[in-house]
Amino acid sequence: MSTLANHIINKEEPVRSALAKLDKLGSDAILFVTDEHRKLIGSLTDGDLRRGFINNLSFDDSITKYIQQNPVSITRNNYTLIQLEEYKRKNFKIIPILDEEGIIIDILNFRIQETIIPADAVLMAGGEGKRLRPLTETTPKPLLKVGEKPIIEHNIDRLLKVGVKNINISINYLGDQIVNYFGDGGNRNANIEYVREDMPLGTIGSILLVDSFIHDDIIVMNSDLLTNIDFGDFFKAFKQSGADMAVAATSYHVDVPYAVLEVNDLNQVSSLKEKPRYTYYSNAGIYIIKKSLLSMIPEGKFYDITDLMDAIIGSDKKLITYPITGYWLDIGKHEDFKKAQEDIKHIKL
Repeated sequence: MSTLANHIINKEEPVRSALAKLDKLGSDAILFVTDEHRKLIGSLTDGDLRRGFINNLSFDDSITKYIQQNPVSITRNNYTLIQLEEYKRKNFKIIPILDEEGIIIDILNFRIQETIIPADAVLMAGGEGKRLRPLTETTPKPLLKVGEKPIIEHNIDRLLKVGVKNINISINYLGDQIVNYFGDGGNRNANIEYVREDMPLGTIGSILLVDSFIHDDIIVMNSDLLTNIDFGDFFKAFKQSGADMAVAATSYHVDVPYAVLEVNDLNQVSSLKEKPRYTYYSNAGIYIIKKSLLSMIPEGKFYDITDLMDAIIGSDKKLITYPITGYWLDIGKHEDFKKAQEDIKHIKL
């Protein structure tokens, strides 16, 4: 995998070293030239070296004579998803991410990662999974495998694919197994931390156990979902709406096998619908909330996310829904787990 260290070269290194590094990078062949403090100076590709040789530069010349100055870059916490989409449209493949001092701290590789959502994440993984016993007698439900990897790992991988690297997992039942499986997330280029409920705190109460959040927005989701929700579009819809909270929703259809009469208060028939279909939207267990909403959650008490939704509806804050148009499955029962094993063969997560 293409990592940050593979793409950085100090300005004092020889041209031959740059060629060797570019050769190893293959289709990701671009280097970012830095000073001794890892501050970005320019970029370097095979094409830049070729043009330099054509212009009579040699292996003895400094690589700073070959570079492209002022390459496209983004500064952490100072970009928009629309901006990233525009870079992708213009066929930029790898973009350096800088801190406020211009020092490279990471890279965005569009071949590996779709975008960078500026949000933290909390995955709820403390349930006992009683309806899936005996499968969950010795294994926590989030670690049950769907296909080649655990349910929760599918969700973490999708979050990483959209640049969400600060992930908190709320654990309880057999939680040590989850900690042992993921560790601190370092081998995934992620920062994974854990909070443990000493008492049941509902579906959102444990979020207050997280020490701190880096970003102003938080993605909260149940860990036992199998879904290919477009997190990037979900987050963009949330920000564009100016909402305080967004709830992902899945559609549920009810087909009535008879003609339905609609009547008014006087019992007069106003319309007739032949075998209509009614569509309802159900809570899909995936949310985005502003960090400021944490002050509405009581500390140390059982509190469900639906309680938070009710509180928002009763206040001057804004709650929106986001329809999931792709795949979604809540793995709660044995038949759901069996369906997931078949579906995973045909869906792209």
